Amino acid sequence: MKFYVIGISDAPRPYFSPEVLDVIQRGRVFSGGKRHHELVAPFLPEGSTWIDITVPLDAVFEQYHDEVIVFASGDPLFFGFANTIKRKLHDAEIVLYPTFNSLQMLAHRLVLPYHDMRIVSLTGRPWPEFDKALIERAGKIGILTDRQHTPAAIARRMLDYGYDNYTMHVGEHLGNPDDERITTCTLQEAAEKGFDYPNCLIVCGHAKARLYGIPESEFALLDGREKMITKAPIRLLTLQALELPQKSVLWDIGFCTGSVSIEARLQFPHVHIEAFEIRPECEALMCENSRRFGAPGINWHIGDFLEADIDALPRPDAVFIGGHGGKLKEIMTRVMTVLTDDGIIVMNSVTSPMVHTDSHQLFNEACEELGLTQDQPTRIILNDNNPIDILKCKR
Repeated sequence: MKFYVIGISDAPRPYFSPEVLDVIQRGRVFSGGKRHHELVAPFLPEGSTWIDITVPLDAVFEQYHDEVIVFASGDPLFFGFANTIKRKLHDAEIVLYPTFNSLQMLAHRLVLPYHDMRIVSLTGRPWPEFDKALIERAGKIGILTDRQHTPAAIARRMLDYGYDNYTMHVGEHLGNPDDERITTCTLQEAAEKGFDYPNCLIVCGHAKARLYGIPESEFALLDGREKMITKAPIRLLTLQALELPQKSVLWDIGFCTGSVSIEARLQFPHVHIEAFEIRPECEALMCENSRRFGAPGINWHIGDFLEADIDALPRPDAVFIGGHGGKLKEIMTRVMTVLTDDGIIVMNSVTSPMVHTDSHQLFNEACEELGLTQDQPTRIILNDNNPIDILKCKR
């Protein structure tokens, strides 16, 4: 099959080069969105066929045969329909006639260099890539929106997690001289303002420093007890044991204040995190601490892990057990039902005469019963505290 993919803006009177006009006049089958059809209808040859691009896309592609001329917004390779063609029809021939995409047009209107801009699409997509850009302190982020991920919703998310040192530029109906509007405002102003759709935006700011090894005294604590939180040096060694640079999904079981999940999110924002805690009062701590330290995107679950519905969650390739309530073997047994083939489990065991149940021994027994291979434990003593063993096992 052969596709001619023509990029257009939102201008009510599109301009086409002589070459593109010749392609259109020779065409017989055309395709695009309903809005595209409204814009280009005067240019289509008499008797031609139009195929609306709607979901499900498989039904649309079943109607394509031989040669099709497709109209798409902006640059069809920029989160556009040309990528869809390449994904669905690997052998298709594509001839491309792009125009500026919306973020380029917004940068042009602002006379803003954009070679260093981080691009994120929230059009039909969830938050993770945007959160990752914030955590990595991108100073200039171009964002494609949709009707749910509006400029106001984006501004509120940034403010909720402390990313308040940005200015927002919003472009509405870019390319349409009758309706185009450019607005520059603070995040606080954007959070309260409505904008016409379609729109896109660029946020610019000087990112605050990202913390590394957050002091435990800075967290909101459970009943004010610092002993209930993993100390910063132990936390960083735990993340090293979890091998997070090579992992994609972390489960934090028994998150308490959320310190391990939050540190992991800040240092390894590519990792998807599911956190579990049985104590209801810890939900407020996770909520407050994740916002305090700018760590959006952690999913938490309150209740007994052994009774939690985990079937629909992404399978972990890294698991940290921060608390087990004497049910370590049961927890590890359940973890093994979802752990990936290359997955690892890490937990910290405190050696103390005040603790009657030896977590290290329980871990050893569970590993033997489940056929897991253990790494050599790492023992750490901080100041006058009891020794801590960082325990690690693999399938």
